[in-house]
Order: sequence, then structure tokens, then C-alpha cells
Amino acid sequence: MTALPFKIISERKINRYAGNMALVAAPTWRENTDSQEDTSEKNGQIECAVCGDKSSGKHYGVFTCEGCKSFFKRSVRRNLTYTCRASRNCPIDQHHRNQCQYCRLKKCLKVGMRREGSTAVQRGRIPPTQVVPQQNPSHPGVNGEGSNGHSYLSGFIALLLRAEPYPTTRFQQGLNMPCGIMGIENICELAARLLFSAVEWARNIPFFPDLAVTDQVALLRLVWSELFVLNAAQCPMPLQVAPLLATAGIHSNHMSPDRMVSFMDNIRIFQEQVEKLRSLHVDAAEFACLKAIVLFTSDASGLTDPTYIESLQEKTQCALEEYSRNQYPNQPTRFGKLLLRLPSLRSISSSVVEQLFFVRLVGKTPIETLLRDMLLSGTPTSWPYLPCS
Repeated sequence: MTALPFKIISERKINRYAGNMALVAAPTWRENTDSQEDTSEKNGQIECAVCGDKSSGKHYGVFTCEGCKSFFKRSVRRNLTYTCRASRNCPIDQHHRNQCQYCRLKKCLKVGMRREGSTAVQRGRIPPTQVVPQQNPSHPGVNGEGSNGHSYLSGFIALLLRAEPYPTTRFQQGLNMPCGIMGIENICELAARLLFSAVEWARNIPFFPDLAVTDQVALLRLVWSELFVLNAAQCPMPLQVAPLLATAGIHSNHMSPDRMVSFMDNIRIFQEQVEKLRSLHVDAAEFACLKAIVLFTSDASGLTDPTYIESLQEKTQCALEEYSRNQYPNQPTRFGKLLLRLPSLRSISSSVVEQLFFVRLVGKTPIETLLRDMLLSGTPTSWPYLPCS
């Protein structure tokens, strides 16, 4: 057994993002303290700023009815996350306020309702533009819409990018490639680097380190191969990988004709998925979001709180949608095209990826076992592997 001449970068402090995620940018709207009192009256009664019903007084800084007050209080105290089944622009009035909780909470925040937990805000000592949303101790940083969705989501993407242990352009540094030609040994080492990168990235992105270790293991065991394919598409892996894998696999495994056909078909599928992703010219921020969407899946078995994991996935989707819309305004279908690539990643099973890239490295040791050990160790890890031959 030899040690791969590559060591994973030491784990960064997992709470490095806590301060950034707490300081959500200021809201772009202003509190309508003046306009509410003189424009929202009917027959001497002040209307609820959210739904237009009769207001029962000022709650959380805004004149609202008892229903909207209770809804907002419940949503904030339980740190609930909702999903809109339409276009996130549902009408909120007396007759429709109960039809979409997502849009109702969104409007509560938009009209200036403030999350409780700050008596200074309630007494008017802190201007509303300086409000910091209250965090849920068990799930820090997840707060419905947030004060300023654009700044919050942009900051979230920045943290996903910052978690990358090294630039993709450095994946091939140090590989022994005479005349720039990649051999099967180089492919084995590059594959290990890609998987190391995926695990180290996951350990340093927002929210993932705060999950129970059992949840972390369950998520990575389910999606490690999808993360590997995304990393393979992002890095400059040469086009001759497929024939090299085919040659090495056929000669070393003495396959029957049927197995040979299946093996070659799996290589073709892998190569197709990589090329389709590359054809979209996915940038680094989009790759980071796609990996987070893949990672935060409630499909993993045995999760402590699948609903919370699903909310993280939804937030990442919102971040990607906003980013694509702002960065590529002339490509209105770009977000949809990116999301449509994800289901096809599962057409490459983890056993296939393991057979193609890792059997020569780890022998009979399951990849899932190595993933668990990497997460539990919390220390720099080198990959023990059988020399490629």
C-alpha cells in the first residue's frame, strides 16, 4: 500500500461563515410608519398592511389583523420555511391570505414586520435598516425570505465558492504526464483528487457542518458520485479519459462479451454527461449551486430532519435562479436547463463510478466507508490505494 502523493487540505473552521450569514443585508423597503396611519384607513378603521382586513393594532412594527399577527408569530418562532406552488407572486388579501403561506410571509416581511427577539427594535431605538434577523440555534442562518433576498443569496453563493479547497485549474498540478499525455495512473490520482475536493468542499459550506454527523454521512453516501461527475465536468479532464478507461478495464478484468458491452456503455454515459454539462458553459458559481442542490437532498434515508434539508435545497435553487437571471439576462431558459441536467446525473450509478475510477485505487474497500472515515476523522486525510497497474 502506498500513499497517494496528495493530501487533502486541512479542515477550515466550520463556523467561519456564521458571522457572514447572520449579518443579512438591510432591507430595500422602508418601514411605512407614516403612510400606514394616513393611507390605510377605511371608515376610521386602520387596515391590516398585509391582507387589508381590519387591523387590531400595531404588531411587530406594523398595523396588522390578528390573523396575520398570529401567522407571522408562528412562522418566526418555529422558523418555518414555506414553498410557493405558483410563481411566488400570489395575491394576499382577506379572501386569499390562507392559500399561500410562502407569499403571505413574504408580504409580512415586505411591509416591514420585524422578527421578534430585539426589544431595541420594538422600542424604536434601532433603525429598521440595521435589523439582524434572529437565528434558530439548531439551524443557523435559515430565515424564510431574509431581510434582503438579493444580498442574502449572493452572499450564500460567495460562501459556497469560498469553500472550494483549491481552483479547478490546479487539479492536474503535480501529475506526471510526459508530453502532456494522461495515463491511467494519472486518471486514478485525478479521480481521487476530485472526490477529495467534493468531500472537503461539503465540510466547509454553510449549514452542512451543523448537521448531525449521521446526516452528513447519509447525504454524502447517497450523492458522492453525482458530486464527482460535477467536479469532473468542471475540471479540465482531457477527452482521452474514456478510451484509457476502456482499455485498462478490458485488459485488467478479462470481461465476458456481455460485461464488456455494459462496461463500454457506462463509459459512454459518463462521458456524455460530462460533455453535456460542459456544453452549457457552466460557471464556477453555477457549479457550486448545482453541487449544493445535489447535496441537500431529502431522499437520503435516516435523516434527522428531512424537511430542513429540503429547505436548504430550495434556498440553493433560489440562489441559482437569481444568479442566472442577473448574470445571464439574455438566457431566460438557462436556470431551467441547468436544473434539468441534475436528474440525468443519477443515470450513472455510484457503483459504475466506483468501477470506472476507484477499484484500482481502493481494491475491495467501499467508497462509502472511506467517505465516512473522512467525515469522522476531522483531520487531513491521505488516500491509501493499490497502485494502478
